Amino acid sequence: MNRLFVVNKPIFRTSNGYMGYVKRKYNTKKVGFSGTLDPFATGCLIVATGQYTKLFQYLNKTPKSYKATLWLGANSPSLDIEKVDSIQEVPPFSQTELEETLHSLKGELTYYPPKFSAKKVNGKRAYELAREGKEINLKQITSTIYEIKLLNYNHPFVHFEATVSEGTYIRSLGAIIADKLGVDATLSSLHRIHEGEFYYDNEKALDPFSRLKIPKNIYTGDENYLELGKKLSVEYFENREDGVYLIETANFFSIVEISDRQVTYRFNRIPKFEEV
Repeated sequence: MNRLFVVNKPIFRTSNGYMGYVKRKYNTKKVGFSGTLDPFATGCLIVATGQYTKLFQYLNKTPKSYKATLWLGANSPSLDIEKVDSIQEVPPFSQTELEETLHSLKGELTYYPPKFSAKKVNGKRAYELAREGKEINLKQITSTIYEIKLLNYNHPFVHFEATVSEGTYIRSLGAIIADKLGVDATLSSLHRIHEGEFYYDNEKALDPFSRLKIPKNIYTGDENYLELGKKLSVEYFENREDGVYLIETANFFSIVEISDRQVTYRFNRIPKFEEV
């Protein structure tokens, strides 16, 4: 079965662990997901089964939006509620000060990812090294904060919503807000609303080929060449510029790359979407 859909990941389940439930529900062995959510986070998680698992890297998944709650006065090395080690009372802030602090983060933001993250360091996940108490040197990353706004403030909890580029760590965003306010703070809740055009809609089957970030191209040669995976000539493509393209035939899709007038297959014979 080839299926692309969005699940609503529950709290305190790992994204990978939740796939066991998906396999049983859809009676499939091959399943994958895109955009890992932390165990304490909930919300939109893109899932695919069968051959559609090959398409994750080509999906249009940005920008992403999140709702989050920042707990002022709480400290956690993991920057979330899983490892809170101290709680202090902090004086309340004015709504204006909070709104100005959030607004100051809009635009490009350079920062360090959380030590408890899936980033790889010398072949191991950063969170594995952090749990072992080992020193971690992560490189700075740059994200774009398209929009960030205060939803509600009920001291000591700051509820905000952020629309960001792919790969943004909202836990780090919370830590930056805390630093600007001059207090300890950690995220107590995190919910992903959407990834690009992907929203939770009762796990409705989605057409992946209408949600790709790569352009379509037209192959004018013999479709049997595609059917058999034979070498293709760039002369038979409508667009001959270098790039990665989606090619449609009567029965399936292929993804090819044109580079220096040479054509190579990325994927071939991907079944077409059939709504169920």
